[in-house]
Amino acid sequence: MNDDAIDERRVRWHSRRGMLELDLVLMPFAEQVYPGLDDSDKLRYRELLACEDADLFAWILHREPVSAPELAHIIGLVLDHGRPRIEHSN
Repeated sequence: MNDDAIDERRVRWHSRRGMLELDLVLMPFAEQVYPGLDDSDKLRYRELLACEDADLFAWILHREPVSAPELAHIIGLVLDHGRPRIEHSN
């Protein structure tokens, strides 16, 4: 198994948060989008995964402003990917 495959498996594992609302947004992003990101966005996503669930939840629901611009960028990518599923379910 090469380093990229190990990284992707690790990211998928850490994208499982145990909070259904976060899992529904983060897991598909990790599986479908993360492998195609450039290195800087991969780093941002891994930094995002180091954040607390409560912060992620508040940022994704726009209840609080994102604490750092680089995290705001990756949250935007995550939400853009999840938006079609969210809109379709309504």
